[in-house]
Amino acid sequence: MRKFWYLVLLAAMVAVPAMSATAHAKDMKVGFVYVSPIGDAGYSYAHDLGRQAVEEMPGVTTSYVESVAEGPDAERVVLNMARKGYDLIFATSFGYMDSVLKVAKRFPNVEFMHCSGYKTNKNMSAYFGRMYQARYLAGMVAGSMTKSNTLGYVGAFPIPEVIRGINAFALGAQAVNPDAEVRVVWSKTWYDPATEKEAAKSLLDVGCDVIAQHQDSPAPQEAAQERGVYSIGYNTDMSQFAPNAHLTAAVWNWTDFYTEVVDKVRKGEWKSGSYWMGMDKGTIGLAPYGKMVPQSVRDKVDARKKDIHDGAFKVFTGPITDQKGAERIPAGKVATDEELLGMTWFVKGVIGTTE
Repeated sequence: MRKFWYLVLLAAMVAVPAMSATAHAKDMKVGFVYVSPIGDAGYSYAHDLGRQAVEEMPGVTTSYVESVAEGPDAERVVLNMARKGYDLIFATSFGYMDSVLKVAKRFPNVEFMHCSGYKTNKNMSAYFGRMYQARYLAGMVAGSMTKSNTLGYVGAFPIPEVIRGINAFALGAQAVNPDAEVRVVWSKTWYDPATEKEAAKSLLDVGCDVIAQHQDSPAPQEAAQERGVYSIGYNTDMSQFAPNAHLTAAVWNWTDFYTEVVDKVRKGEWKSGSYWMGMDKGTIGLAPYGKMVPQSVRDKVDARKKDIHDGAFKVFTGPITDQKGAERIPAGKVATDEELLGMTWFVKGVIGTTE
């Protein structure tokens, strides 16, 4: 009997620490900071779908702050989360970068994730997706569907991320329609439906019959539908807002990446650095085609999509020249990530300035 109770006690002594460690490993607070409201149906909404998946993980609690302006306000929000004991904080806009870095240096035991930037720290990672791959495919659709050969693009800010996407879109359009050109108008805002819609209208007024966007709301697509022309969405499938115009969209899927990061941070396996996921990781993709897109176009785009997924095709492969005809990427050369991340010039066929 004494031997029996000794074994029971020994088992309990072993089990208690293990149970405590497991419980502690599951106890995790994760914060998200968004530049626009999650009701934007676009960029922040896509990130929040990923947050909702994290919220479903056992032992993980999440919270978010939406419509946080870039600059001092972002630093205040991130600092507040760090002070409240959050273990992991995702800051999801380019303009949050310096604010996050400042806070990260003050809280070395908190892990920080900054979306679309390039600065890192021992406890701060940069992450984004190779959205230019999906932009190229969307450009193929637009180039196939235009009748005027004039495509419009409502851009947010002239930073490398947006410029790179416009260039990829133009290259995709030109791959199926060498006469296609892309006209760019800058809104200088990430989320302002009224401004975005007016920008789209200005492009429609000069003959654009497909409107693409790097904006967070469906307003440019609504403008296109009102004029009876086509649109290319961004961030999420926004076809419900302009069903008669929506050809497809370059979309985000953050669920797998966010849950993977949370799981690795919780296990102590996360390594800070720069992460730039491609189509092969599922972080980016295309929304379903609109009913107006012919099967022949779908087949051609799907074939190129497979090539990109498998690594058989690289979007920025030379020869590629800029607006002025200068060679930027020589024949047979593939642009490096450094060149892509610092892209500040437009390819031939894009009409607009990078300022």
